[in-house]
Amino acid sequence: MSALISNELKILHEMASDFALQELAPKWEHNDEYPFKPLYTDVLKKAYETGFFGVMMSEEQGGFNRSIKALCIVLNDICKIDASLGGTIFTNALVQEIMTNAGETDLLSSLVSKASSFENILVAFPSFDNSEDISIMVKAKKNKDNKYVLNGSTDYVALGGIARQALIPVIIDGQDDYSLFMVSTNQPGVKCSKPVVSIGLHACPAVDMIFHNAQAVLVGKEKDGKKYFNSAADRMSVASAAMAAGVVRSSFNVALDYSKQRTQGGREIKNWSVVRMMLSSMAVNLQCADLAISSACSMVDEQESGWQLASRAVDLFVTEMACDVTSVGIQVLGGNGYMHDYTQEKGFRDARQIQALMGMAPMRKLAYIKQIIEG
Repeated sequence: MSALISNELKILHEMASDFALQELAPKWEHNDEYPFKPLYTDVLKKAYETGFFGVMMSEEQGGFNRSIKALCIVLNDICKIDASLGGTIFTNALVQEIMTNAGETDLLSSLVSKASSFENILVAFPSFDNSEDISIMVKAKKNKDNKYVLNGSTDYVALGGIARQALIPVIIDGQDDYSLFMVSTNQPGVKCSKPVVSIGLHACPAVDMIFHNAQAVLVGKEKDGKKYFNSAADRMSVASAAMAAGVVRSSFNVALDYSKQRTQGGREIKNWSVVRMMLSSMAVNLQCADLAISSACSMVDEQESGWQLASRAVDLFVTEMACDVTSVGIQVLGGNGYMHDYTQEKGFRDARQIQALMGMAPMRKLAYIKQIIEG
């Protein structure tokens, strides 16, 4: 994704690359064993101090002026080593985008300015769902003090269990369309399950949450949750693609290095035509993905005509391609590709988890063609 790295973003790229190599690479195997081993809170603390949880904020809020290019660079560099941290950064950025779309910039600024730790700046959110496609089991009503209280449960809330705030899709009594509410997670009315074991992105923690008369604050307007989420998804889709491209880059690098070291039949396997064909397929797909992401990022940041469809199309293409290419990466390593000692099986799992961001891929494809058909 070198086309994205302008002079002003070069420092950010170097910072993200160095962080991934120094903080993530040495313990990636240990970190991937969460929740059966402790979460890497030391890494989250350093990521907070480095500013990775505020990339999508405005310059006044200490961010990079809401540049999707900046976010994609960070996510791509991080996901080359460990996509779990990428999932955490993505989820928090998605929440910030939703709040901005809802006109809650003051609330967002207050949240960031008062944050003294990663637990305070992170906001939990069911980022692997599109609430339009699932049954919302959390209901809201006003109590005698005319304040909203929540009752019900929601599954797989990313960053739940570590974040002090959660943004939750909710149905207000008597309404059909959902609204969004900010909930403090350390109040008595909020209960979190044990960490949910996922296919990939193991160290991007998620829990199921139960609410019993939990006090909450409405974000934006009632019944506008779908509008805020979809507007955020328009911009954030290309960021999901950048994550997947980072995983593909890692898979290709591992496959290429292995092919130079492994010998079979008296020669390095890189000299076998079938292996070269697999490596070529990986390299071509990766190059096309990088070019597509770079182009979409420019369209999004410049608000060019059709940028919404471009962002979503690149996401659908790259995340699906990543699932196929990481499978090829496993094949290059043969039996070793399935072993946890190598990163290929992790990339294979992470790619499928990334593909689920903001909703199931088949549903997002149907939504995409619906937008085209309806103009």
